[in-house]
Amino acid sequence: MTERPPQPGPRKDPVDVIIDQWAAVRPDLDTAGMEVFGRIFRLARAMGDRMEQAYARFGISRGEFDALATLRRSGEPYTLSPRQLSATLMLTTGGMTGRLDKLERAGLLRRSPDPHDRRGLQVTLTERGLELIDEAVGAGLAVQTEALASLDAERAGRLADLLRDLLAGTEE
Repeated sequence: MTERPPQPGPRKDPVDVIIDQWAAVRPDLDTAGMEVFGRIFRLARAMGDRMEQAYARFGISRGEFDALATLRRSGEPYTLSPRQLSATLMLTTGGMTGRLDKLERAGLLRRSPDPHDRRGLQVTLTERGLELIDEAVGAGLAVQTEALASLDAERAGRLADLLRDLLAGTEE
């Protein structure tokens, strides 16, 4: 087990308390992974809740935001097939259908026959959907920027690089 020297900086957080408790009852455990992933899980939950609140102001959930944002990022004419959306969002076709139904009822997108495939459909942002997603993405980025305010640009960039490396290591 690697002893970690006391770090200057923020006070102990709930993960530190858990690590200390494990050290007291099982000093043989290497809890380095728990220190990292415990914080990632807590951060993901906290930020997920904040993002949900930011998008709720626009009458959409995070999942609905993701569908609209995927169409927006695709560029003009903001059109993808349901299959392309499902693949990007890692959703089943059933899950995607329910999401698209709700967004279509809200007038944020429309489904139409694919002119290149008689069996296929296209999903396209409406003008209203385009306006809403542009506002919602700005609101979401503001929440994320506020959360990063405790880090200077260099530390935030370093954290992004480290998380990219960690993510790549888990996806191999």
